[in-house]
Amino acid sequence: MITVQVVDDNSLIRAGLAALLRATPDLDVVAEAAGGMHAIHLAARTRPDVILMDIRMPGVDGITAMKRIIADAGSLPPRVIMLTTFDLDQYVYEALRAGASGFLLKETQPRQLVSAIRVVAEGEKLFAPTVIKRLIDAYVHRPEVPSAPSLSELTPREQEILRLVATGRSNAEIAAELVISEATVKTHLNRTMTKLALTSRAQAVMVAYESGLVTPSR
Repeated sequence: MITVQVVDDNSLIRAGLAALLRATPDLDVVAEAAGGMHAIHLAARTRPDVILMDIRMPGVDGITAMKRIIADAGSLPPRVIMLTTFDLDQYVYEALRAGASGFLLKETQPRQLVSAIRVVAEGEKLFAPTVIKRLIDAYVHRPEVPSAPSLSELTPREQEILRLVATGRSNAEIAAELVISEATVKTHLNRTMTKLALTSRAQAVMVAYESGLVTPSR
């Protein structure tokens, strides 16, 4: 059973998400929070496996709440899926760097939402291609671009795999393209993330674009 906490300041959205998840046999909604501070307190008490967290909320926002929850949880933090309407893309950049496990648009179909919870509960990272497309578009038009991270510590193979990850390919697709095993892809990617001090696949994508390893089309 996967335990889930739902966090959204909109009571209708929160209730709808909770009702959907409660109707799914392998999911158990253990807490519902109307704001970031409430979410922090409930997460400490219920210790959910996965948290669906709205990014933009009054008072303590979703990113601040996520950082506190993860820090307070110690060695077994919950997986956090950020929910966004992309009203403010800069929040998404910050959440990526803070270690969010996934991103979903609020108009995501119910079946995709349930699938996403299962994926991140298993320790995988998830973000829809739509999300990456919007992030890349926002990055291209940003007035200030952060200093490019160095990829000098990566081997040519690690850089190649990072580039393919940034173009949206799955581990299986990368393995097929490079004619290597999926386990080898995971090994190279894990080493890459360790060298770059990254905690999520989403962060790896952003580093690939910020470093110039992948150039977004304008």
